[in-house]
Amino acid sequence: MKFSSELLNKISHGPVDHELVFEGVATDTRKDCTNKLFVPIVGEVFDGHRFIDAAIVNGATGTLWDKSKPFPKDLVGKINVYEVDDTTVGFQELAKQVLKQQKPYVIGVTGSNGKTTVKDMLEAVLSPKYKTFKTQGNLNNHWGLPITVLAMPDDTDVLILEMGMSGPGEISLLTQIAQPDVAVITNIGESHLLQLGSRENIAKAKMEIAEGLKSEGVLVIDGDEPLLTPVHKNAISCGYEDQNDLQIDRIEKRENGFVFTLKNEKEPFEISLLGKHNIKNAVYSIASARKLGMTDDQIRKSLSSLTLTGMRLEKFRSSTGALIINDAYNASPTSMKAALETLAELEGFNKKIAILGDMYELGDQEEFLHQDIATAVKPSITEVITVGDKAKWIYDGMTENETQVSAVSFDNKEDAASYLSGRLDDQTAVLLKASRGLGLETILQALGKES
Repeated sequence: MKFSSELLNKISHGPVDHELVFEGVATDTRKDCTNKLFVPIVGEVFDGHRFIDAAIVNGATGTLWDKSKPFPKDLVGKINVYEVDDTTVGFQELAKQVLKQQKPYVIGVTGSNGKTTVKDMLEAVLSPKYKTFKTQGNLNNHWGLPITVLAMPDDTDVLILEMGMSGPGEISLLTQIAQPDVAVITNIGESHLLQLGSRENIAKAKMEIAEGLKSEGVLVIDGDEPLLTPVHKNAISCGYEDQNDLQIDRIEKRENGFVFTLKNEKEPFEISLLGKHNIKNAVYSIASARKLGMTDDQIRKSLSSLTLTGMRLEKFRSSTGALIINDAYNASPTSMKAALETLAELEGFNKKIAILGDMYELGDQEEFLHQDIATAVKPSITEVITVGDKAKWIYDGMTENETQVSAVSFDNKEDAASYLSGRLDDQTAVLLKASRGLGLETILQALGKES
């Protein structure tokens, strides 16, 4: 994304006299900074201002600079300096100014689960007609969102921004920067109970996304969630219950996905994805794409062939022939239950094994919420293997309830891997599900993942 020093003069103290054009921003001076604006990130134990010399050596032609910090005398005149009260706030304001200048159609996506899936779906659906750009990786916070905005190509038509949070006020900040035309709230789960204390508070925090909506913007919501209704004058509700604007009606399960129809509509949609919960994610994408003027035929074509970001119900065959479903990017009670439902519904396997790891940030309800996972383990699942101290509560819940499914618990991934070694064949399906911090995907080598 190219932008001029004119925008920087609007957000900084005192204009730089001569006109410059920057070819993006740089926050890491170990990478090429040629003709870019260096933005020093400041954290609790990290201060990017210390690397201004490296930014200059690597080609940066301008820098944001906290006016309370002295600029190195030996570097004066070697780079254009734009002083701000706070580099984080200045960076956020720059992103806001760039969006006002470029005017892409902005879609913001938040929710306890499914943000990245819906982001990927939207890109797949919209990209045949529009030049799209989306949040890369997990750059969905107060630094990541401006980085995404400043990284978008100059000719972007639609910008899809994932908005994450860990506490109140964070989504409000992000949506005020982005000012979306469409905002999507995928669901309200249990993630961040540690910080927010209740699902009601989580819903309030997610609903902040509506604060930055443009005056004629549309809010797409999970209409089956009571905490999200009623919410906004321009809301489009999606779900299974009768009150929804887009009601999921008939569903047909296929080997690699689902075919579904919306009520009062004749032509079905198809998704080639595991997990019934992805039907609702697809409907959020349908609602958003229709608002942008996509035809249903265009939407159908894209949905039927989309793929998702890695480690989200990512499936492959191991060297032993076993079907591996890697859903280990992250986990909450809601998403773990959905993943278990996906495993239970698979057909054509003699063994179905769920490897479940710790779920984090669940607050004082974490023991109960882990134990409650046992209620989602259906008899068609052959065995549950838990990994980690918190996941042992899942094992405890299963043994206390005397479920029909075999269960075993391990303290670490290495012991679980040793237990699994040599036990998988082409009649086995294996699910991996845990919070990101556990790194459960490292167990894949023991499952015979082919390189």
